Amino acid sequence: MANMAPKKTPMPEQDPNIRNKNFDEVALGYTEEQAIEEATRCLNCKHKPCVGGCPVNVRIPEFIQLVTKGDFEGAYHVIKQTNSLPAVCGRVCPQEKQCEAVCVRGIKHEPVAIGRLERFVADWYMKNRGDLPKKPVSNGIKVAVVGAGPAGLTCAGDLAKLGYEVTIFEAFHTPGGVLVYGIPEFRLPKKIVQKEIEYLEALGVEIKTNMVIGKVLTIDELIEMGYKAVFIGSGAGLPKFLGIEGENLIGVYSANEYLTRINLMKAYLDEYDTPIIRHKSIAVIGGGNVAMDAARSAKRMGTENVYIIYRRSFDEMPARHEEIAHAQEEGIVFKILTNPTRIIGDSSGHVTGIECVRMQLSEPDASGRKRPVKIEGSEFTIDVDGVIVAVGTSPNPLIKNTTMDLEYTQNGCLIVNEDMQTSKPGVYAGGDAVTGAATVILAMGAGKNAAKSIHEYLSSKS
Repeated sequence: MANMAPKKTPMPEQDPNIRNKNFDEVALGYTEEQAIEEATRCLNCKHKPCVGGCPVNVRIPEFIQLVTKGDFEGAYHVIKQTNSLPAVCGRVCPQEKQCEAVCVRGIKHEPVAIGRLERFVADWYMKNRGDLPKKPVSNGIKVAVVGAGPAGLTCAGDLAKLGYEVTIFEAFHTPGGVLVYGIPEFRLPKKIVQKEIEYLEALGVEIKTNMVIGKVLTIDELIEMGYKAVFIGSGAGLPKFLGIEGENLIGVYSANEYLTRINLMKAYLDEYDTPIIRHKSIAVIGGGNVAMDAARSAKRMGTENVYIIYRRSFDEMPARHEEIAHAQEEGIVFKILTNPTRIIGDSSGHVTGIECVRMQLSEPDASGRKRPVKIEGSEFTIDVDGVIVAVGTSPNPLIKNTTMDLEYTQNGCLIVNEDMQTSKPGVYAGGDAVTGAATVILAMGAGKNAAKSIHEYLSSKS
């Protein structure tokens, strides 16, 4: 009989006043007993709406039913059939907008904690089994994947399972993409990402780092090297700025730079020679998950006062509700309905403050959110010595500038058809390189769809 408890089984967490001073993971994960208790809340619905709500179509009720029986290994294998990175997705997917959003239990009460259960199963398997797969029999066909982020890793894994000889070309010195440079350790421990990558390598995927495609090699050169198809999953790592006065002052960062210094270059550890200024007060401009990550990281770096500046209200804020709540618990100050107009500096070129204006909401704009309008005469200044700009990213133009027969949108995103194929035969693309900055799971879904299309394309040519 189903457990009809109206609320999710609580997830154990570090105390906010302790965790905001360390980079250890905030959420501590379910015990076996807690996982089984939560799994029994699933009604095992006949129509399985949660599966349709998942971008990679994890067979959710099936794995949850195995959890209720204590068959955690079986549950892991069910998840792994469609999801290459379950330990990652269990931590960073916006389940509240996807699988959990259509959970029948959520109609009257809280939905089943699908993400927490996925994380539990993946963690249990890594701790208690951790067996690596055997490399499938090779079909001898080479495929190149550009970018070792969520889209590239997923595409590579699915193709490797089909016997393709897959090589990933990664620009950074460490594979993982946004999973290692963008998402902080306290949300996604890097050892988890490394474990998932080791799984792919066991399938035969070769990863070449420090390979900036568009500089070291071009797409055309990859094809000349014998790769029969190419998947571009290079992400959207080029930061956007506001274009306001003072953005060139010392102490102004893009969120990408700030988070990369901390996450990938370990600036929070004294033994790493990757210094970053230890600010007293920082303003973070933006309201998405990246802004939350930057603000919470700044707090952990010892910044006394951290402000989130966002021009709309909490209702329009795109960050996950959980991330907003965690930030508030950790002492981040939210300045909503506030827009920055100028960054102020001293004679030596260092940030000393940020000038803002208060906003009010009007009719919805093209995004569907209420349009913020300036309140005349409401200007004020916040004293800060650092500013982090987290207002979005776009794809890097390196590939665009070196491969002339690819088509792009005005925003620099690759154009693909319904099969994920670009305007260049044999070249596919997906993830943020196509959509602009989006979620990890959507990038993974694109990588999965592209792998299917690449297989169909190469099979038709053999």
